[in-house]
Amino acid sequence: MHRTPCSAMLRNRCNRAKGPRGIITLLAPFILTLGFAGTVSAQQPASPELPRQLAWTAYNLGTTGYNQSVAIGAMLRDRYNITLRVIPGQNDVSRLLPLVSNRVQFSANGVATYFAQEGVYQFADPQWGPQALQLLMTSNGLSNQAVAVAADTGVTSFAELRGRRVPFVRAAPALNISMEAYLACGGLTWEDVERVDFPGYEAMWEGVINGDVDVAFGTTVSGPTRRLEASPRGIAWLPAPHDDEACWQGMHSVAPYFTRHMATRGPGISDEQPQEAGTYPYPALIAQSTQDEEMVYWMTRVIHENFDDFKDADPGAIGWQLERQVFDWVVPYHAGAVRYWREIGVWTDELDAHNQSLLERQRVLAEAWEEAESAGIRDRDEFSEHWQQLRAQRLEAAGFDPVWETWD
Repeated sequence: MHRTPCSAMLRNRCNRAKGPRGIITLLAPFILTLGFAGTVSAQQPASPELPRQLAWTAYNLGTTGYNQSVAIGAMLRDRYNITLRVIPGQNDVSRLLPLVSNRVQFSANGVATYFAQEGVYQFADPQWGPQALQLLMTSNGLSNQAVAVAADTGVTSFAELRGRRVPFVRAAPALNISMEAYLACGGLTWEDVERVDFPGYEAMWEGVINGDVDVAFGTTVSGPTRRLEASPRGIAWLPAPHDDEACWQGMHSVAPYFTRHMATRGPGISDEQPQEAGTYPYPALIAQSTQDEEMVYWMTRVIHENFDDFKDADPGAIGWQLERQVFDWVVPYHAGAVRYWREIGVWTDELDAHNQSLLERQRVLAEAWEEAESAGIRDRDEFSEHWQQLRAQRLEAAGFDPVWETWD
């Protein structure tokens, strides 16, 4: 199976015990260690290809991504007497830094995986660059990543947001790009709305409740959506109809990581009244391309084979079910994971062709980054501008859509 090699820069980075370019980041003080003691509750022996101690990063304490990781850790403890240390990260960088510096084997990350692969936004920094990250499997639950509007506005479509107050969360490209994608569903851009800046996710939703803005982006099962529903303003969800090709073409031109999905969980959403919009995997279990193939194979296998052990531990855990896997997303699968999915008969030649294309994209990005570094540009802003131009040129020359040719 073809493996995408790290560039020289990435290989050096992979081998260091510290973060990229020697950065040492202090992780969140709360580290959950699962499996201190106890007997193995099942007869299955521990796999010889998995160490007895594993670690991965996840979202903050209390998030569904963290809770799902804890549940998988409990399964590993009970089935195989394996300890999984789940390290919560406050932001995208703190989740990915331990991974690229080999402090953890895996990360239960979000859509920032794609930004890191592409070397954009916070990963366009000279200390980062495009990362050769690859998937094991993903959680695709019953919710959507969607846009809620205050019900008292009467707005029912994205086109009706023209001139409305729309939030922009500082230093949160995953939120802002997703909002921009949904605006594009209605033929709008940031120029067509009144942008209102907020310092964080919670503040954005409070802004809707307090009447400072009219909409917000988030997971349909996120806690703040319930607060908006209970407020005098009320909540409604804007649809992205799956048969509206213009809508989805606009969305994918901004954020190709969205997939069509009918949500059945969230305020005002149910099996009888699903919400038709988009989503993306959360969390996605990832590793570096250089991670041992056997370890990736066995981690993928034990999660899949023991799904029933943790499926009820968190409402979002249903997303790990085989039937809910998305094998043709925007980030490639690791060779070890491909080996397992092929072994059980779900990996097709079509999927493999798609995966090989994504691996080639990562190779082009790594070579472009090396070229950018060789230019010797020391000024950070000048380097970023040079990288943006070079990245777009090299991707287009290789037949790929750069998606972003510039960014702020």
